Amino acid sequence: MKVFYLTKHCLLVLLTLAVFAANAQTSSLTGKVLDETGLPLPGASIQIKSLNKSTTTPATGIFQLGGLKNGVVIVTVTYIGYETLNQQVTISGNTNVDFNLKPDAQNLSEVVVIGYGTSEKKNLTGSITTVSAKDFQKGAITTPEQLIQGKVSGVNITSNGGAPGAGSVIRIRGGASLNASNDPLIVIDGVPLSGNTIGNAPSPLALINPNEIESFTVLKDANATAIYGSRASNGVVLITTKKGSAGTPVINFSTNNSYATIAKKVGVLSADQIRTVVNDNPDVKYDDNPDHTFKALLGNSNTDWQDEIYNNSFTTDNNLSLSGAFHGVPYRVSGGYLDQKGLLITDRLKRATGGFGISPKLFGDHLKIDLNLKGSLTEAHFANQDAIQNAIQFDPTQSVYAENKYGNYFEWIQGDVPNPNAPRNPVGLIRLKDNNGKTERSFGNAQFDYSFHFLPELHANLNLGYDVSKGYGTVRVPIYAAQSAATQGSFTRSVGTQRNKVSEFYLNYAKYVESIKSKFDVTAGYGYYDNSSTTYNFASYKGTGEVISTPTFPFAVEREKLLSYYGRFVYTLADKYILSATMRADGSSRFAEENRWGYFPSVGFTWRIIGEDFLKDSKVVSDLKLRLSYGETGNKDGIGNYNYLSKYYSNTGQGQYQIGDTLYDYYTPAAYDPDLRWETTTTYNAGLDYGFFDGRIYGGIDVYYKKTKDLLSTVDIPSGTNFNNRLLTNVGNMDVRGAEVNLNFSVIKGENANWDFGVNAAYNKRKVTNLSLNPDPKFIIDAGGITGGTGINLKYNAINQIPGSFYVYKQVYDSNDKPLEGVYADLNGDGIINTGDQYFYKAPDPKFTFGFNTSFNYKKWTLSTVLRANLGNYIYDNVSSNFGVKRNILSPTGLINNATTDIYNTNFTNNQYLSDYYIKNASFLKMDNAGIAFDAGRISKSNNMTLRISANCQNVFVVTKYKGSDPESILGIDYNLYPRPRTYTLGFNVGF
Repeated sequence: MKVFYLTKHCLLVLLTLAVFAANAQTSSLTGKVLDETGLPLPGASIQIKSLNKSTTTPATGIFQLGGLKNGVVIVTVTYIGYETLNQQVTISGNTNVDFNLKPDAQNLSEVVVIGYGTSEKKNLTGSITTVSAKDFQKGAITTPEQLIQGKVSGVNITSNGGAPGAGSVIRIRGGASLNASNDPLIVIDGVPLSGNTIGNAPSPLALINPNEIESFTVLKDANATAIYGSRASNGVVLITTKKGSAGTPVINFSTNNSYATIAKKVGVLSADQIRTVVNDNPDVKYDDNPDHTFKALLGNSNTDWQDEIYNNSFTTDNNLSLSGAFHGVPYRVSGGYLDQKGLLITDRLKRATGGFGISPKLFGDHLKIDLNLKGSLTEAHFANQDAIQNAIQFDPTQSVYAENKYGNYFEWIQGDVPNPNAPRNPVGLIRLKDNNGKTERSFGNAQFDYSFHFLPELHANLNLGYDVSKGYGTVRVPIYAAQSAATQGSFTRSVGTQRNKVSEFYLNYAKYVESIKSKFDVTAGYGYYDNSSTTYNFASYKGTGEVISTPTFPFAVEREKLLSYYGRFVYTLADKYILSATMRADGSSRFAEENRWGYFPSVGFTWRIIGEDFLKDSKVVSDLKLRLSYGETGNKDGIGNYNYLSKYYSNTGQGQYQIGDTLYDYYTPAAYDPDLRWETTTTYNAGLDYGFFDGRIYGGIDVYYKKTKDLLSTVDIPSGTNFNNRLLTNVGNMDVRGAEVNLNFSVIKGENANWDFGVNAAYNKRKVTNLSLNPDPKFIIDAGGITGGTGINLKYNAINQIPGSFYVYKQVYDSNDKPLEGVYADLNGDGIINTGDQYFYKAPDPKFTFGFNTSFNYKKWTLSTVLRANLGNYIYDNVSSNFGVKRNILSPTGLINNATTDIYNTNFTNNQYLSDYYIKNASFLKMDNAGIAFDAGRISKSNNMTLRISANCQNVFVVTKYKGSDPESILGIDYNLYPRPRTYTLGFNVGF
């Protein structure tokens, strides 16, 4: 409530100040910037260069430039993806002019953000994709990465489920590691995010307001990413936030209100079906007592436990911004408030965000300063997600409530305590666990760019940034809750902080020499990065107040420092031939001194074939460009800060020794490798960009090969050579091959109607080529287990296999194509079924990924949709393998459980966890988004207020063969997934 109260009053103050500022000037040039269909273009730049006046448009497309003298001026209007417009305008009093821009479909003159600088799109040598605000996903978007889901070829964004602010897993070209991180480096306005989790927050990116983002630039190949060195093996995502610009103040308010429903529940047996199973086995007993039949355990209710724990939920997301100029200094102030309720009862996220930015220019525009500050406060109540699997398993013949000492929630009792082998009441799990988290986060930077007076081609750039956060959390379970019966309730507390500092300085010299038709662009820089986190340790308590455990140390500090030197050289000849080279040297505290430095070079070449005489005047080919690149990048993320050092762990409560009258805990040494070093990825990339018929058809094709060496892998080592018989060290190699295709075309392009269509496709295959110190083709390493049984591993890494492939038995079927319980193929022919008959069968990685988007506009109406597809990905149905057996229903531990409907397909009595029957084809086609929008335009003749109304549906449908609740999983194991909701959103955007 404090967050809501603070946000409400801050927004009120901001709105009041905005109204006063907006009325401060009267004489002006006003109007709208519209696209070819008459829709407003947010973020368009309007300049009168002769008067040094400029501004940008908000979402309404309306602009105002004040303080103008009467007369004739040239107004320059620019927008990413559209042709620049220079139009003569006669200023006389308050003049109103609308500007209509024409698409520049290929965006060849678009300025693209790259590492430590910018470049025109036509001159890029690396594989880079930019997505601007006009192409973002629409609807209820709570974390930034969701804005570009399905928009970039080779980039897979998989949400971590449907919990409020849950975040996503981002994979660029499949990832390049086995045991280190596969997450890309994310840089916001020049501030690299550490990638560390933030305690008591749903996800780190959930603390960032998506409404503040102007564009994403995704760097995919090594020529584009190598300048980020040791953090770039998995690609780089550059995020640019919205900025202010010179001009009359502009106010924008948007509100999106959403209603979410569960899209699909897990298929389980009904209460009557459970009764049928029990009644068909009337004499089956769960122990030796003749009266202990399962029939006697049946209840009289018909409870749908999934209906009990899920509810339809409401979300509101509101944002207000003010942008303009104060005494010629552009500024932008913004505030936002999100209140999102989850599908699980009691689940909720509240987030208040604020932003401030100014961009002054000093010394005759030689010094440009960009100051950006962002902050957020969140309050979250985390529903107990253990209820999800318990709702699948719990007996539907029982009621939710029963008169007992466990909060009056029905529980299976054994003696006088809850049955330790029984699932807990799903509603009780949620209602009797109070898990709350609060976080505070602020990040920002001050960037100074100075163009030397005596040599304006030379720029000095200083970037000072920070990212700090603090999280608080408490978890309370009352003394009477069955879920904590062993400890008679519990209370735990958590506090953690993160402090990340960035200092970067570089010089850039760019010069065009007309006599030799050559441009030279040289950059050299230095970076210092200091990332630290502190975890505070607290005692845990029973519900009675008795101490359960006391920490040995009050807090723990993790710290990492990175020192970097980097450079880039770009040479352009005749605007047709571009050669670029980069080099970065990184020194990280995560490695011993002799392995501390890594060196990451790259080189790229571009041939703009369209510039050659034989194509220059072509009426068919409007663009043709060949790109070739090579480079090396590193990976240090996901590696512990002190893994190269000898460490000892306290065996608290497990054993002690006595000195005098005092008992001391034992300390055990951990295995370590003092020779740990960088994972290094070498990438080769070839690309072809094309355009036809004046940009009506355009796109690109890329093929690539990546080889990662010195992969971190756990290997067997001789006994006595370390403090364990297995060691994490640099031994692995992996190859990645792939191709990407982008195709965009304008189906209809007219005065009143327009229809654009885009598709992207990618093929990616990863293969492990080495895993051991001494080459051994039979060596395998477990890469992931399952729920059920004891110590069962399903996924393994092995030579010539996709990482995390399933290692299972080959199921044998009867004449009716039904699986035979416990009958597997004898693959090695030795007459015995054992581990020697397991084989590698399928993997979670999709072979092909696709993205589709289309937009149809007629006058003021727009229809749009976004679809995604994965092909060749497989999933292990852990829900059915664990619950879909008769033994689960008639449990020998003295209770009745539910089962998935898959039991009718298998008729299994006992669990067959490693049968390949449970490996399912999870290929899918999803419609992520379908929307309709109406641009009402100016709604009052007396002022410039505009209105835009939109309606969207997200997670519209899924086409798949998989029978589980959702085929999309980054790990390839379906179990305890928080359902992704189907969401309906109504939005309003008002500008004035």
